[in-house]
Amino acid sequence: MPDSAAKSPARNPLGSARRVVVKVGSALLVDAATGRLNRSWLETLVEDIVRLRRAGREVLLVSSGAIALGRRHLGLPKGPLRLEESQAAAAVGQIRLAHAYKELLEEREIPVAQVLLTLEDTEQRRRYLNARATLATLLARGAVPVINENDTVATAEIRYGDNDRLAARVAQMVSADCLLLLSDIDGLYTADPNKDDAAQFIPVVQSITPQIEAMGGGSASDVGSGGMATKIAAAKIAVAAGCHLCIAAGAHRHPVRRIEQGARCTWFVRTESPRAARKQWISGTLKPAGALVIDDGALRALKSGKSLLPAGVTRLSGRFDRGDTVSVLTQSGREVARGISAYSDTDAARIIGRRTAEIESVLGFRGRDEMIHRDDLVLQ
Repeated sequence: MPDSAAKSPARNPLGSARRVVVKVGSALLVDAATGRLNRSWLETLVEDIVRLRRAGREVLLVSSGAIALGRRHLGLPKGPLRLEESQAAAAVGQIRLAHAYKELLEEREIPVAQVLLTLEDTEQRRRYLNARATLATLLARGAVPVINENDTVATAEIRYGDNDRLAARVAQMVSADCLLLLSDIDGLYTADPNKDDAAQFIPVVQSITPQIEAMGGGSASDVGSGGMATKIAAAKIAVAAGCHLCIAAGAHRHPVRRIEQGARCTWFVRTESPRAARKQWISGTLKPAGALVIDDGALRALKSGKSLLPAGVTRLSGRFDRGDTVSVLTQSGREVARGISAYSDTDAARIIGRRTAEIESVLGFRGRDEMIHRDDLVLQ
């Protein structure tokens, strides 16, 4: 067994998770023989989600299946599709997929939201921030976001091509504690168990080494696009963001409950919390885009764990956009913190020194109350 693997996790990370992302593969949602939605299985997944919600957890779904559902209705042949055929199938299938989630979740009095993302939405800073704010608002309002790649508009150059990595980006975006990849395989093996009888199962990966990465293979499903290689790539993204990742067989009824109860699966273990990983990234910014100078009252507020409000900023320097990292300086020029600015330098210059209640009248739109939210701030 590789050095990076252990016999079993000290505890099931899902048990203490506050925010969970569940990724559902096409092979689970869609019957390969008929191309129809596997509704009876989906009902048990929804029951698992409801149970997590009642236990105080926040849940996001990243769902494949739109293309697999839509191709039957368009009479598209089996096998690889051209990009425009995939996009057309997604346009048809997405309606049916969203309706199924809406019907099953709202029957249980849980609001559901559809969110379509492309690779650019998670790579370009402004789009990333907008998507992050939308998802945070949905969760705060008690909704379950159902996320899929926006196949109908994505080009070959800006597609993920699989939802495993999209799920990892979503987990990173929302600072999730756990990402569950429900798949057609129960975890990571040293080789493809369908081809090699000597393949050994790996229950826990503590470090993603080149040896671990070499264990990836192709997709075993006719309707899915992700294989073990994409799952390992997703694990690298998730673990770096402070998120545990689990690969588990999802075809069983109540797949999430089975993971909670200790079913066979592979856990990629994080080394720090999502909050710590995010703070480390902010603190490690090599060259902040600008600087905010604060008064003594704001400094005391920051030291007590509060956010930086516009009223406490006396001046600024540099050119920066919303979402850029900036330094926070005392009146004497000493750096006391770094954080992600909620405003561009142009807008920030108009509201510094003002009360939060004045922001909308000054800028003409209702922005964030904070110049830098405490979750986006690291004391130096």
